[in-house]
Amino acid sequence: MSDQPHEVIEARGKFLFIGGEKFYVRGTTYGPLTPVEDGEYHNPSVVSKDFSAMVAAGINAVRTYTVPPVWLLDIAQTYNLRVMVGLPWEQHVTFLDDNKLLASIEERVRAGVRRCTGHPALLCYAIGNEIPAPIVRWHGAAKVEKFLKKLYLAVKEEDESALVTYVNYPTTEYLQLPFLDFHCFNVYLEDREILTSYIARLHNLVGEAPLVLAEIGLDSLRNGEDAQAETLDWQVRSAFSAGCAGAFVFAWTDEWHRGGQLVTDWKFGLTDSWRQPKPALERVSQAFTEAPFPISDVWPRISVVVCSHNGAATMRSCCEGLSRLRYPDFEVIVVDDGSTDATADIAAEYGFKVISVENQGLSTARNIGLEAASGEIISYIDDDAYPDPDWLTYIANDFMNNAYAGLGGPNLTPPEDELVAKCVANAPGGPIHVLLSDQEAEHIPGVNMSFRREALQAIGGFDPQFRAAGDDVDICWRLLEANQVIGFSPSAVVWHHRRASALAYYRQQVGYGKAEALLEKKWPERYNALGYPAWHGHLYGGGSFKWRSRRLEKIFHGVWGTAPFQSLYAPGPGGLTSLVLMPEFYLFFILLFAVGMLGFLWSPLFLAIPASLVAIGMSVMAAARNSLLNTTSWTHLAWHEKAERGSLTTLLFAIQPLARLHGRLKYGLVPWRISNVGIRPNITTFFKPLPRSAQIYSKQWRSVVDWMVWLESGLKQRGLAVNRSGEFERWDLYIRLGGLCIIRLLMTVEEYGEGLQLVRYRLQTHMTRLPLAIILCFITLSTLTTFAGAWYASILFGMFALIGIVQTRLQKIAAISQITETLAEMEEKSKVKLKPPQKQLDLASNSIEEPQATIQKARYTG
Repeated sequence: MSDQPHEVIEARGKFLFIGGEKFYVRGTTYGPLTPVEDGEYHNPSVVSKDFSAMVAAGINAVRTYTVPPVWLLDIAQTYNLRVMVGLPWEQHVTFLDDNKLLASIEERVRAGVRRCTGHPALLCYAIGNEIPAPIVRWHGAAKVEKFLKKLYLAVKEEDESALVTYVNYPTTEYLQLPFLDFHCFNVYLEDREILTSYIARLHNLVGEAPLVLAEIGLDSLRNGEDAQAETLDWQVRSAFSAGCAGAFVFAWTDEWHRGGQLVTDWKFGLTDSWRQPKPALERVSQAFTEAPFPISDVWPRISVVVCSHNGAATMRSCCEGLSRLRYPDFEVIVVDDGSTDATADIAAEYGFKVISVENQGLSTARNIGLEAASGEIISYIDDDAYPDPDWLTYIANDFMNNAYAGLGGPNLTPPEDELVAKCVANAPGGPIHVLLSDQEAEHIPGVNMSFRREALQAIGGFDPQFRAAGDDVDICWRLLEANQVIGFSPSAVVWHHRRASALAYYRQQVGYGKAEALLEKKWPERYNALGYPAWHGHLYGGGSFKWRSRRLEKIFHGVWGTAPFQSLYAPGPGGLTSLVLMPEFYLFFILLFAVGMLGFLWSPLFLAIPASLVAIGMSVMAAARNSLLNTTSWTHLAWHEKAERGSLTTLLFAIQPLARLHGRLKYGLVPWRISNVGIRPNITTFFKPLPRSAQIYSKQWRSVVDWMVWLESGLKQRGLAVNRSGEFERWDLYIRLGGLCIIRLLMTVEEYGEGLQLVRYRLQTHMTRLPLAIILCFITLSTLTTFAGAWYASILFGMFALIGIVQTRLQKIAAISQITETLAEMEEKSKVKLKPPQKQLDLASNSIEEPQATIQKARYTG
């Protein structure tokens, strides 16, 4: 029995804390038991014996399904147990159809909370447990979510400091309850890999909040006691290893009373009805004792690298966090990248290895840390962040159990951050991760990324051209291109201080705009015509653009609602929603307003001024909408606090595209760009017809795939954006050199035997939709103003249209030139000197009889 004082428990990041110490829930469910006169928990003597046995087995939490008597909470306090108090109500009926029942439910929930308010043994309140899927389907998910939020607020009114959760299950996993303090799921899966994968899915569903498995278990009556013990052992270990904040084993005893009846055909207990231990109790006790990870002498050495340039303001916080790491074998290397403040001195106070160099940029500093590291794993953290004490343990565990080359984790806002920083955390443009699946990533942000040393060295480390940002995106893409896998650990948490002012946030976003321009030049095929990365995965983290529409969301219910796992499928933001929050939409404002000012030349053009105001209004509305959807966790705040935070977050959503536009324009990431090539067409090539086909006559036989890969590689080396077509498309490649036009390429191969091949290419150019629409608009305006006699306006609009046409033509010429030169190089490498054959092709025998006299150079025809 512990004499540790009971303190308030709180949810922070992905874990629960008591005071400053992490509290892992090692729990079991208790009751309902056979009813007696004093209720359904027998008497204090029986409960005291049960709780004593629980503590001896390493259990620190108990879950009840009804509001327990105060004496039970007192006994729990005596044994230093925490109690999850269930608040039962009629969730098995269509409760939302009866207003009197709703009022009764709320009042009984409040009364249950009042019985327990302030008790030091309290873990949390559960405002519901597995509302049946047919009931949720009957009412609709939105109405059920709204009612649960109402119950949440009612509990908070009665006991403001208490944690509140709802116990969900896979059949209604689609319920979105971001207001909860932490999330609970009942999960019964009898395959270890499937359970681990599903926990990863749940982590992504609940986001930045803790996840607790409220029920896991196995029936020993049907499966046997040995199988129960074995299954519970790996279920408990899997829950903690996968990053859960805890787990409850169902149940403490086989004695289980439900619906007025004693249940006798299920035996989930760790003990039997007479409290005799089953084999499962010992296995669970051992698993709980070793949680979250078993004691091991074999942990890989990790080198933590912190790169800093004038980061003294946050360096002490970073070093304090690093000094609290609980990991057996690690080192800390601080690379001082030409700082002029006290960065190096602060780091040296903590005994860390400090390397001071001239300022060469972030990527070079990361490479210096890599060269100096002695660990087999290199973990990078920024100087404005500090790690969870178990950060390295979760990283090492995932590397040891998976063939990952890299691994990322969440970066959360520290609770001590001020108002502006918390709003920045919910604004767009922050360091978010992109997941291809629940466990594999396409991108992990640089503030929290780890790699196997040999994987980094194999691709040559970080690219020095990325001096302040973009290095993390580049390194991830290079690893993926090398067929490596990047993982994601939801509990490898670092706490990341966001920018503390709107101006600092604006400057950061300008820098990110520069990084986008550099990345687009290096990876044009990963960007679309407007200059935005085409992610294959899903973006996670605060500040991502959202536009939730119940009408567009789809829930997989299965036939008649019988699917055991019912998931939500929500489309991404639509075209208009995405457009009004794009940086280039600000150019549209300016363009509309400029056209409106030409109303002095032709009065109908004044209509463009209110149109520009409408466009601005659309952006503001979209910013406000996204601000609202990204701040749903502020439910418990007072209305004036929510208004203050919401207004500031809306402002940040509005200025972020402007900042990105600033950086993108400054460094050349514009739709009319002709990037990465030195071709500037002259007057002759400008009016010369563009070739529409090409061919190569080769003696060196290659497969169709080899020809395509060769061409694709050559085009990429010349800086063109090259994308392969889909499996249902006729064309083979889509080639782009800027954002105004796209060239489609189709290839076929004629076989002449003896290795002779004639490779034919067809080229088709066309404008992208947005530039075409703008040019047509200017042509239309020029025509209208001409008929109206507004000659100056007509000339201006005509010039704008002509500039668009000329710029598009230049992009086409440059791209086609690069394609034809690549094909010419391929043909030159395929040439073989032969005697001029004097044969014609015999189609019947597939033999060669007098084809052309010589093997000629590739021919291009217009």
